[in-house]
Amino acid sequence: MVAITFLEHDGTPHHVDVVTDQSLMEAARRNGVPGILAACGGQGGCATCHVHVDPRWKAVMDERSANERRTLLFAVQPGEESRLACFIKVSDLMDGLIVRLPERQY
Repeated sequence: MVAITFLEHDGTPHHVDVVTDQSLMEAARRNGVPGILAACGGQGGCATCHVHVDPRWKAVMDERSANERRTLLFAVQPGEESRLACFIKVSDLMDGLIVRLPERQY
């Protein structure tokens, strides 16, 4: 199990233990984390699983794909730290990861 913390926009933490090889979006939904809407069901087409990942964690994640970069154009105020949780596959290297949720998804 990998420990991941989702921080709501107001700072409310949601600590979850996650099985590896599932997406960050699946982990959030299975654990009732509010703010991850995933309207497309994790197909990478809606940007409603937008999260902010601290750059220190970039080295343990795959780079953004072309599809993720395109879909992020639909996210509310995307930035350098923006990712779509459906594109991030959880690995053992992510133990302790903290992701921040935006104020709103759309």
